[in-house]
Amino acid sequence: MLIIGTNYNSMLFNFFKKILLLGSFFYLPFTSMAWGVLGHRIVGQIADSYLTLNTKKAISKILGTETIAMASNWADFIKSDTSFTYIYPWHYVNIKANMTIEDVNDFLDKDTAVDAYTKINFLVKQLKNKNISATNKAYYLKLLIHIVGDVHQPLHVGKVDDLGGNKIRLSWFGTPTNLHRVWDEQLINFQQLSYTEYTTAINHTNAAQRKTWQKQGLKTWIYDSYQSVEKIYADTKLEDKLDYSYNFKFINLLNTQLLKAGVHLAGMLNEIFD
Repeated sequence: MLIIGTNYNSMLFNFFKKILLLGSFFYLPFTSMAWGVLGHRIVGQIADSYLTLNTKKAISKILGTETIAMASNWADFIKSDTSFTYIYPWHYVNIKANMTIEDVNDFLDKDTAVDAYTKINFLVKQLKNKNISATNKAYYLKLLIHIVGDVHQPLHVGKVDDLGGNKIRLSWFGTPTNLHRVWDEQLINFQQLSYTEYTTAINHTNAAQRKTWQKQGLKTWIYDSYQSVEKIYADTKLEDKLDYSYNFKFINLLNTQLLKAGVHLAGMLNEIFD
């Protein structure tokens, strides 16, 4: 009887321990992926629609049958392999609050950190190098596709002290979350569209608009995201209860950032490969 009782108590203790751990998980700040799976695929699908024929052929030689949309999440999926932890800082760039465009440009001009800005420049340079191996070319291309998407998610140009909004606890339709995750996934998922349906819904640009956007450099992309994140921070407070009104307020900004990301990515890929 003593053995049975001991086993029972041990099982009961382990059961409650798991419940407590599971419960605490939902109240911890999430360390989220930029745009999440759906958002990155939307960006990739948009980009694919604006590639030149030469660029499409070059990318097909590198990726084979894998599309840009399907390759776009590799840089997040590979985080499961601890040998790739060194690329974590490649996904974001931290810029102090209340900076002018001149301040931001000056900061980026002097930026030598391991971050999204310096690594996008590095990846572009590597992909233009005709002497790199096929393996490295595929590796660099998948990283570039992903990180270009990252810098258009405003919270990836967020504040270092709150981990890009990860420490700003909120609720999304009654579910505990944080600001970063809302912008990574929850706003996009709320639209209840597949990535191809979402792309069809928002991918409406004209040649003049694309030409203007594709003339913009990386520093402009980052500053646009920086301005967006300032609006988001100004309009979102700790412990806010977000619902339909938040979606209504920010859906146009969200869609614009996704669309710009795809157009910018296409322009950059065309510049590299065409």
